[in-house]
Amino acid sequence: MTIASYIEIFVLFAIALITTIALTPFAKKIAVAFDAIDYPDARRVNKEPIPRMGGIAIFGGIVVAFIILEIGVNFFGWFGYRAAMMSKGINIPVVALGVVCMFATGLVDDIVGLKPKVKFLMQIVAATIVCAGGIQFAFIQNPFVPGGLIQFGIFAWPITIFYLVAFANIINLIDGLDGLASGICIITALTIGIYSALANIVEAIVLPFILVGTCLGFLKYNHHPAKIFMGDSGSLTLGLFLGIVSLLAIARTAFVFSLLVPIMAAGVPITDTLVAIIRRKKAHQPVGQADKGHIHHRLLQAGFSQTKTVAIMWIWSAVLSICGLAFAELEGIAKLLSLFIAAIITGYAIYKLRLLEPVLQHYYNPRKRRKKVSDDQKTKHD
Repeated sequence: MTIASYIEIFVLFAIALITTIALTPFAKKIAVAFDAIDYPDARRVNKEPIPRMGGIAIFGGIVVAFIILEIGVNFFGWFGYRAAMMSKGINIPVVALGVVCMFATGLVDDIVGLKPKVKFLMQIVAATIVCAGGIQFAFIQNPFVPGGLIQFGIFAWPITIFYLVAFANIINLIDGLDGLASGICIITALTIGIYSALANIVEAIVLPFILVGTCLGFLKYNHHPAKIFMGDSGSLTLGLFLGIVSLLAIARTAFVFSLLVPIMAAGVPITDTLVAIIRRKKAHQPVGQADKGHIHHRLLQAGFSQTKTVAIMWIWSAVLSICGLAFAELEGIAKLLSLFIAAIITGYAIYKLRLLEPVLQHYYNPRKRRKKVSDDQKTKHD
């Protein structure tokens, strides 16, 4: 990386930032025109109606920055990212089409509301298009055979599609407080960008910083008290884009340890999503059904303000990201220590916030077990 390359990255970051700031008021007007507004209710935290189509500004910031990137590559010799992409068999227009498809899915959902099954199917379609564009998790290093690879073969496509759809949804589910999802996306993208720069993965260096600029620009209007929400058009687009840039950073390196970088960077929304799935399954509720058992709900119930809750989750995410980078870059005991710290922090949070309390009560509540035994005995006696 030369000084000129860093300047070019800063230019793209600034363009994404400024464009998103400029487009967000426009997105707010469109949301009001379509009545795409989150009205206060028992589940939502907002106390007044808030427009929810901020994804228009987010998508616009990404698109404009990407256009400038293409101009820089074609006319001014910026980066070697396109050559690196092409050498890996990545078709940029096809990948871009997949992102557009995901944005359109979120946009339609913001305006008219899609049935969960339809929305999920469209997410799979978008991820499949991205996969067809060459973004694939095709192999990893065999840790037991020096220089050996484990090829995923025909399973590369379903693994990649699952990964991309999962990333889209973890950001969608964490978007519950003012500025929360925006900040976590900034931290995650910055982590992936730093890792890519350290590993000199040319095709993955610039895109995370475009994402950072976009999210930072949107955060100007999305921090508490928010003037606009990103909506599904924003959260699904950001999630898919994060999935893409993380795969660019790790999928072709083959290093097993590098896999933990994006997973730990996105550790907070991943934890929140996994716990939510377990909680809803044990309650015999649809996985997509909203509730008030998320991490941010628990923190609010514990007495923290919305601003402090968001700050706690940002700090938690930043610590996990640092641990992820340390795990990928350090050796020996330091590598294991970083993983241990991340596990302890996450485990303590799950315990302290009682995130699995409904599940534990379901299996280990002595009173419920005694009642069940009593009912069974009564049934037999009858």
